[in-house]
Amino acid sequence: MTERRLKKSVIYGIYSLGIIALVGTIYLIESSIGKGNFKGNDDSTYVTKTIFDDSIPVVADDVKILRPYSDSEIRVIKSYYDYQADEESQKNAIIFHEDTYMQSSGVAYGGKENFEVKSVLDGTVVDVKEDKLLGKIVEIKHSNDVISVYQSLSEVAVTKDAVIKQGDVIGKSGTSNISTELGNHLYFELIVKGTTVNPEQYFDKLVKEI
Repeated sequence: MTERRLKKSVIYGIYSLGIIALVGTIYLIESSIGKGNFKGNDDSTYVTKTIFDDSIPVVADDVKILRPYSDSEIRVIKSYYDYQADEESQKNAIIFHEDTYMQSSGVAYGGKENFEVKSVLDGTVVDVKEDKLLGKIVEIKHSNDVISVYQSLSEVAVTKDAVIKQGDVIGKSGTSNISTELGNHLYFELIVKGTTVNPEQYFDKLVKEI
């Protein structure tokens, strides 16, 4: 039986067609991926959405911490108790209630009736409650281990688990039974990495500086 061999030109032609087919297949696959024709299953989409929805909004490093109000008439009426402050400043940072003296762990702001109270940073409302002594309270958790607490509110404009932006109105100033002599005010606390700090030393400070 006579053995038949393909001519070299035919062999080269077959190789060329194979290479062209391979390149064409790779191109089609890359095009499909680029256009988003390959989709994950419903479970992967759901997990991704849940992770982002439940997380605390990340605050950019170059964002400054705002004051919890914007009205120019507002001023400090009760200071944060600083162990290193002078005697007069420490006296102004003492809360007296029912024959008990307490060191102020925040700052009380007043000077105007029912002024708007605003969030100092982006965050998520983790608690909304009313206390017999402290009045209505809103607690907001931010990124970078920062928590802001707004007390003595007369009105609350947010709900628990709400995601809010810096500067959003969360309520209005009011009164509290623990500091009736202060009248209408906001009592504000700032907690950084688990420690209560003097808010006045953090306003207008970049988040990356905390």
